[in-house]
This record gives sequence, structure tokens and C-alpha cells, in this order.
Amino acid sequence: MAKKKAFALRINEDIFKAIEKWAADEFRSTNGQIEWMLLQNLKAAKRQPKKNDENIEET
Repeated sequence: MAKKKAFALRINEDIFKAIEKWAADEFRSTNGQIEWMLLQNLKAAKRQPKKNDENIEET
């Protein structure tokens, strides 16, 4: 399993509620949804971690 780094995230309440709803719609946890969103944006910017990086978990 990939290593996870815990950190505090301050986020606008309305944005958080929208992410929670999106996560529920896709049967993901809120944390999983945020990770997925970040990974999608990293891919779009061609800045995603290397595939052989054992710390990255594809969903």
C-alpha cells in the first residue's frame, strides 16, 4: 500500500461541501475524492509522479 502523508487543509466550507457531494456521487470518501482531483490535475499539467513511484496509488 502507498504511504500517505497527513496534513491539515484549510478550505472554504462551500467548496468542501461540493467536494463531499461529488465524492458521495462517485462512492468515494471525501479524502479519496480530493486525492483523485489532485492526481487528475497533475496529469493534465503533465506533472504527475512517475508510474514506478511506489508511493502513488491509482484509483
